[in-house]
Amino acid sequence: MTTGVPSNIAVHCAGVTKTYTTETTTVPALRGIDIDVKFGELLMLVGPSGCGKTTLISVIAGILDHDSGECLVFNRDLKHMPDKDRTKFRGENIGFVFQAYNLIHTLTAQENVAIPLLIRGVVFDEALKKAAEVLQRVGLGERLTSLPSELSGGQQQRVAIARALVHEPKLIVCDEPTAALDHDTGQKIMGLFREVAIGENRALIIVTHDSRIFPFADRIAKLDDGKIIAVATAKEFLNGNQHL
Repeated sequence: MTTGVPSNIAVHCAGVTKTYTTETTTVPALRGIDIDVKFGELLMLVGPSGCGKTTLISVIAGILDHDSGECLVFNRDLKHMPDKDRTKFRGENIGFVFQAYNLIHTLTAQENVAIPLLIRGVVFDEALKKAAEVLQRVGLGERLTSLPSELSGGQQQRVAIARALVHEPKLIVCDEPTAALDHDTGQKIMGLFREVAIGENRALIIVTHDSRIFPFADRIAKLDDGKIIAVATAKEFLNGNQHL
């Protein structure tokens, strides 16, 4: 446990760096990221492709280790946790919506959504019941037994979103959650996010290029070349007072 972070901060990043290295090249992905995400906040990350957005949320979610700096989630340092403890912490506290969906193709939509609950030890029938309820909320109540191959891209995206929501994690991290959705469905999903993923002890971080959902944000941070170059409230951004 690290001290010194205010109690209203869910995610604290200070000087976070990450470099990808191969045999022939070194690519700095994050060049000293400083940002805090408050409890009850929906933060959106925007910027050009390759600017470090997905790397940043992967570090925050404990999927990647950063090279230097400090990244705390609920005042916990995931980088220095034993693997078993990190996996347990992520399973209990973090939901991740991957851009590539990462569904298990041999499982039904309902079974895919139930996975986080099963990992936490929820009995199978109860996990399936809860999964069905969340799928109903994302508009897929009639597709519980469908395999991913039987679903459209947008439907697969909604299954991935339901899977991230089903265990009611304190932090949800999303990579382009509305990219495959039409306008009305995207608005419905964002309303659901605000309803169930934002609260006194919760926070939500969304990477997006989808300007249609900007009004749902509390703040918007723009990344470029591995750095945060601007942060503004959604109102400031939408009113043109900040050039993000």
